[in-house]
Formats: sequence, structure tokens, C-alpha cells
Amino acid sequence: MSATTAWRRTLAALATLPLLALAACGYGSQAKNDDIAKVATGAKKIDNLGSVRIGYFGNLTHATALVGREQGLFQKELGATKAEYALFNAGPSEIEALNSGSIDIGWIGPSPAVNGYTKSGGKSLKIVGGSASGGVKLVVNPQRITSLKDVKGKKIATPQLGNTQDVAFLNWAAEQGWKVDAQSGKGDVSVVRTDNKITPDAYRAGSIDGAWVPEPTASKLVAEGGKVLLDEATLWPDKKFVITNIIVRQGFLRKHPRAVEAVLRASAATNKWINAHPDAAKAAANRQLAADSGKALPANVLDPAWSSIRFTDDPLAATLNTEAAHAVKAGLLTKPDLKGIYDLTLLNKVLTAEGEGTVDDAGLGVG
Repeated sequence: MSATTAWRRTLAALATLPLLALAACGYGSQAKNDDIAKVATGAKKIDNLGSVRIGYFGNLTHATALVGREQGLFQKELGATKAEYALFNAGPSEIEALNSGSIDIGWIGPSPAVNGYTKSGGKSLKIVGGSASGGVKLVVNPQRITSLKDVKGKKIATPQLGNTQDVAFLNWAAEQGWKVDAQSGKGDVSVVRTDNKITPDAYRAGSIDGAWVPEPTASKLVAEGGKVLLDEATLWPDKKFVITNIIVRQGFLRKHPRAVEAVLRASAATNKWINAHPDAAKAAANRQLAADSGKALPANVLDPAWSSIRFTDDPLAATLNTEAAHAVKAGLLTKPDLKGIYDLTLLNKVLTAEGEGTVDDAGLGVG
């Protein structure tokens, strides 16, 4: 069986795995009914929709969704159409929810967006906006690894086979001249696929020597005594690379563009507020994390994690194309046709109305 075939089968299997605390929709945990957001008196529904269902992860790299929800900005823009939320901890599960119609719009990483688009022959989703850049680090046990060359021969965790960080680490390892079998993770470096929730426990137990992970997992490892050996941002031009995009189900986009525009308007307003009020936004994101998970992040994790993420409406399309090329190089993906994966029409309409500059789709848009 070829690596690409095995990769596709792995994705198919992952996409069917249930999450903890499944909601009635069957994919993500549902929103609580005690959101602070209230519908303004006299507000009207958009396109007569009862609700817009929004998916996101409980990660700081999804802070636009966290803060927008906590501050009531999505509900404000949607009027009497209720903003409903579903939480996910794996990209394939969110893509499956989008495909099934259980959610309409979602915040998600680039690799699952590319996989979802290509597996559907370009019919399932569109990337309609950006959200965040950065927030990914290689954190190691300083007693076992003191330099980049010391990574060879060690056990390094990534969140999931073929996910965004897994691809990035495999590509970086290849650039060091090291050989690693992408499927098994065996080679000059041992890649240990480990859920972000248990990576700190694995580090504490000594079963891994380090991890290439997003925030706040990276800062959790530092709090356990780990050392940041490499910030992935340093590997990219201008230190920018996409870590979170906004995707929408194509059928929903066709039928309800006004609702999608409202969510994008709220997203842009949220990013503007985050960048203007970073401390207040950080606190808002942490309150939503606590509401979602029952536990807020301590300051020694929250502060360094937050400082490494940049919030932007720009989807940084050129970097997504590069990340897809890295997956192809690793043997995890057949060279994809990404033409049409972006539709930034509504986002650019929103940005223009706000007097902001428009963003580019790197030739991968619908026009």
C-alpha cells in the first residue's frame, strides 16, 4: 500500500472518531445556553435563519473565535439569528461536521482544510478568511537536547499524523538531511503522534524528548521545565504563516452569503479589538477557555503563549500553498489542485467597508 493511500485511509478513520462529550449533532460539544451575548431589541434574522452554527477548537490559535464569542460580537452581527457553537479537538472531526451540515462555518488549521477540500474534489468547503499566524514551537527537554543537531535520534511528539504541525516537523527534519518514514514516524528522528491534551503528561513521564506543537501546549511544556529550541515563525518569510483559517460549507455560502458576511464582519471586528486591546483580549480568551473546558490557563502558560500568536484577517494564502507542498514532499498527500479553495470576496467587501486593505488569494481563488 502506498504512503498516500495509507494517509487517506488514516484520514478517513480519524474523521469518524467521536470526540469527548459528544453533542446532539454528533461531532462537537454544544454551546452552553448561558452565553453573555444577547439579541438586541428589534434585531431581525438574517435570511430568515434561526441560527448559524460555528465550530472552533479550544486553542489560543483559535482566539478570534474564543474572543468573538465571549464578547458577543458574532451575536451582535447576526442580529436575531442565533450564533450557536460547537467545540472540536481534531480537524478531521470538524471537517466531517461541516460536510454533514452539523456546522456551517468553522475555524480550522490549514492541513485539514486542504485535506477536506481535495478529498471532496473541491466541492465541500471554501476558505473565506484568515484568523491567526504563528504560535507553534519546538520545545525540548534541555537535559537531553541542547542544540538543533541533538534532535536527531530523539523522540519528538506532534499532535496527529499529517496534521499541520506534523507536516511542518517532517519537512524541517528532511531539511536537516534526516530520513523519517512519514507513516510510521520511524527514522533518524522518532515522531510520536500524541494528542495535545496528553503531551505534557508524556513529557513529564520522560516518554518523549520534546514536541513540535501549537499554543498553549508549547507553553505548558515550558512550564514543565522544557526549553523552546525553535519557533516555527523563524522559518517563514516575515515570520508569518497560516495557523488558523475560516472555512464555510459551500452550500451554505451559496444560500446565505449575508450570514457568512456577518460572521466575517464579526471576525474582522474581533481581530481589530484583539490587536488594539491585547491584555483585555487575552483575558477574554481565557475566560472562554474556562467556560468551555472548566479550567483557565495559568499566567505562566497564558502570557508566553499569547505573545507568540498574531491575529490577522489575511489568510496568508501563499503559505498554505507551501504547507501543502510540504505534505506532498513528505509523501502524505498527492499533489493537490487547490485552485478555487479560497473565496475572499465577502472578506474583502468587509475590509473595504472598514477602510482596510484587501487580502490576496495567491492565485487560488474563485476568480
